[in-house]
Amino acid sequence: MDLQTLLNERNLSKYQLSKLSGVPKTTIMDICAGRSDMERCNAKTVQKLAQALNCTMEDMMKLSSTYDGKGLPKDRSYLECGLPEFLQESIQAMVKAWQKVDNGENYTLWDCDYCNLQSDINSAEVN
Repeated sequence: MDLQTLLNERNLSKYQLSKLSGVPKTTIMDICAGRSDMERCNAKTVQKLAQALNCTMEDMMKLSSTYDGKGLPKDRSYLECGLPEFLQESIQAMVKAWQKVDNGENYTLWDCDYCNLQSDINSAEVN
C-alpha cells in the first residue's frame, strides 16, 4: 500500500492531510507521486503524518516499501499504456541506449536515440 491508497481508503485529500498533520501539501504530493520517499522524510514529518492518520510511525515507514531506492513506484504497470507503436519503439531504443552508457560501453549514438524519442513524443502529442 502507498500513501495515496491510504488516503483514498480514509476518504482524505492531500489538502486535508496537510491541514491535519501540519506537513506541507507539496511534501505530501511528492510522497504520493513517488518523487519523494517516506524514508527520506525526517522523523518529525513521519510522526506528524502518523498522528494525523492515527497509525504508528512504523506503519508509515511500511508505505515506503512500494517505492524503489530512487523514490519511484515499484509497480510501473500504469506507465506508458496505450502509446503508439512508434513511440514505444523509441522508448525501448532509449532504454537500451541508457543501459549501454550505464554499463560503460562506448555508445556514441545515445544523443540520436534521445532526439528520435523527443521527436516521436512531439508527433504522438500532435496526432
